[in-house]
Amino acid sequence: MSTNTDLQLYSYYRSSAAYRVRIALGIKQLSYHQLPINLLSGEHRQPKYLQTNPGGLVPTMTTAEGTLTQSLAIIEYLEERYPKPSLLPKTPMSRAQVRSIALQVAMDIHPLNNPRVTEFLGATIRFNKMQKLHWYHHWVKQGFSAVENNLRAISSNGRYCLGDAVTMADACLIPQVYNALRFDCPMQDYPLISAIYSHCSGLADFIAASP
Repeated sequence: MSTNTDLQLYSYYRSSAAYRVRIALGIKQLSYHQLPINLLSGEHRQPKYLQTNPGGLVPTMTTAEGTLTQSLAIIEYLEERYPKPSLLPKTPMSRAQVRSIALQVAMDIHPLNNPRVTEFLGATIRFNKMQKLHWYHHWVKQGFSAVENNLRAISSNGRYCLGDAVTMADACLIPQVYNALRFDCPMQDYPLISAIYSHCSGLADFIAASP
């Protein structure tokens, strides 16, 4: 594993966004210093952390070149700064297809089930536990149905989202499935997603990054 003491990752162990970045760091064999931010205790809302990340979210990565927020921006930075092994395929079309799946997860599914959304549903709209769970399942079903169709359209082999190696798409998908399973989302309608999760979650770098 490469030694790079310049990389510091502010992370919460169950944050799927931080989980994505930990996977990318592992695939690229980059060492880093992890700084835990406890979302349950509200540490992310404290002035000290807000000076680092004004959005009060995780992950945040500090580097010798500056501070980065947003998981996909961090992964893209790592891809450009440390290009081997690559998390993006070679051709423009395949790179766009990988980014499409990554964005489906990061933009269409994850934001609707982020803790700050579910906290708002409980505290302000007065959803009870079952209503919040119904909300969660509804949006995961919408999102995973689209991802499953996307994987089918690009002829995923059921081991990785695209091709024969880990890409940014897998780094985004596996944490989202991990969370879905935590909240008892039915997965029988998503055979490709389930197969990719089964394969990738058993790989060493994914195991090392997992909550």
